[in-house]
Amino acid sequence: MSAHGDPKPMMARRGGALTGVAEVPGDKSISHRSLIFGAMAVGETRVTGLLEGQDVLDTASAMRAFGAEVTREDDGTWSIHGVGVGGFAEPEDVLDCGNSGTGVRLLMGAMATSPIAVTFTGDASLRSRPMARVTDPLALFGTKAYGRAQGRLPMTLVGAADPMPVRYATPVPSAQVKSAVLLAGLNAPGETVVIEAEATRDHSERMLAGFGATISTEVTPEGRVVTLQGQPELRPQVIAVPRDPSSAAFPVCAALITEGSDVLVPNIGLNPTRAGLFETLRDMGADLTYENPREEGGEPVADLRAKFSPEMKGIEVPPERAASMIDEYPILSVVAANAEGQTVMRGVKELRVKESDRIAAMADGLRLNGVEVEDGPDWWIVHGRGPGGVRGGATVATHLDHRIAMSFLCAGFASCEGITIDDAGPIATSFPIFESLMGDLGAVLEPASA
Repeated sequence: MSAHGDPKPMMARRGGALTGVAEVPGDKSISHRSLIFGAMAVGETRVTGLLEGQDVLDTASAMRAFGAEVTREDDGTWSIHGVGVGGFAEPEDVLDCGNSGTGVRLLMGAMATSPIAVTFTGDASLRSRPMARVTDPLALFGTKAYGRAQGRLPMTLVGAADPMPVRYATPVPSAQVKSAVLLAGLNAPGETVVIEAEATRDHSERMLAGFGATISTEVTPEGRVVTLQGQPELRPQVIAVPRDPSSAAFPVCAALITEGSDVLVPNIGLNPTRAGLFETLRDMGADLTYENPREEGGEPVADLRAKFSPEMKGIEVPPERAASMIDEYPILSVVAANAEGQTVMRGVKELRVKESDRIAAMADGLRLNGVEVEDGPDWWIVHGRGPGGVRGGATVATHLDHRIAMSFLCAGFASCEGITIDDAGPIATSFPIFESLMGDLGAVLEPASA
């Protein structure tokens, strides 16, 4: 069943061309961080363009539980009156983070160096995901974690009363782990240092600098070294959240594989640590252009125009690109199924521990719909069937994963027989207007029988 209610089976089938303007929601990563950093500043932070999906709303609720005043005004502007670094109160109840791995891991970091106890839980999908990758480095500050076997939720963290600064090399590329350590370092004395062998999305570093923290990044033989000076007084900000490139991926990719399509997706964040999908699509021969490039709020943005691209060819995606597009591999595999030749994706073991095992979920679903797929522990290969060559006709299990659900609906738009998913409910966690937005572009989406 879905994360927040009964299952919603849905079918997508071939219709006409997708055309028009796709106003996708605000960036989820920046929305989470706007709320958290705003709550750790002194004074009022104002945010426009916040993604109002369930994941972000759960983070807003958590900030209220920590003592910040968080309100939404009638015009959609959000106001956060922060409590300052180290000012979090102990919540009176368990924090339910729903489906959000980003939310729970960043929240753990934010409270890890305050002397409070917090119990975290989430939906069935989140409770199955490993948290030790965050709680292990937080333990270096003095934080204690008590949870289920294999470090799974529900879990109680007891923040460090006398935290120590930490120097930590991330064992796997993860912006969530890096950000959790930096958030914990805010309330620790001295310098907290995070070293990553592969660069991951840098929204936390950019936003911390904007809020007035002393933070620097240096590329060394060890890797990318991020150094944060602890115990700053963060200054409130006015933040305009750019639109989410991970959400933009769905109308963009649907347009590329649906005959006759021409879709404009405005004001998309093109942070270099997030734009790997668009670079990969262009390498495949996609008719994807950037219009009106500019900078907003310290982040590069542009308007994306995507047109039907029947000449796309499969490629081997550079493994070093994985960190900049890790959430987009599911929808990339749908594009690959509609390209000529094989698309090889390596260095993606992180997908095995997302909201679902995304490699298995996509491989199984594509096979059910007539696409040949090979897969291994940290790779998979999609053998393309060419434009409009995906048979479809099957029902796919989404495993409570919003990206699996949206990816197969997009696949359905270009399939011969349509594709059904078992539950569209989890889409609301990140892209609550997906169905209406795609419908306005001309996509055919309809309820299906369970």
